[in-house]
Amino acid sequence: MNQEFRCDCPITTAVDVLGDKWLLIIIKQMIIQEMETFKDFIESDEAISTSILTLKLKCLEQNGLIERKNHPTNKKTKLYHLTDKGLSLIPAIVELAIWSDQNLREFNPIMRQSDELELMKTNKAEFIERLKKNYKEKLATTMYMR
Repeated sequence: MNQEFRCDCPITTAVDVLGDKWLLIIIKQMIIQEMETFKDFIESDEAISTSILTLKLKCLEQNGLIERKNHPTNKKTKLYHLTDKGLSLIPAIVELAIWSDQNLREFNPIMRQSDELELMKTNKAEFIERLKKNYKEKLATTMYMR
């Protein structure tokens, strides 16, 4: 990986890797919305362009957060799955969701309320474990498990 880092601070280092507006969204889409193909991401509500998506998937792969595999029945289709390193971002994503709900709702009145958000706020640890478990179970039931 040819990543440039600004300094030796762990927070700054994380921001150097994850600090653009697309990377955590792509990871969130994989975890919560079960997206795994290029087409899935392109057709999402977030409306990422194909050129940016290509760059961001490559970045996530180079940083070991996702892996790319051929679809077992269509070799032209690539599947993108989170690695253990990528899954380890779930607590950070949950914290961001809680923080956003508590601090940004006034600026984004269309931000949705959901049972999942309430569970995040009331039992964060259970919610995180459920996300990890569901993601791993989904991968285990497919023939493209690593």
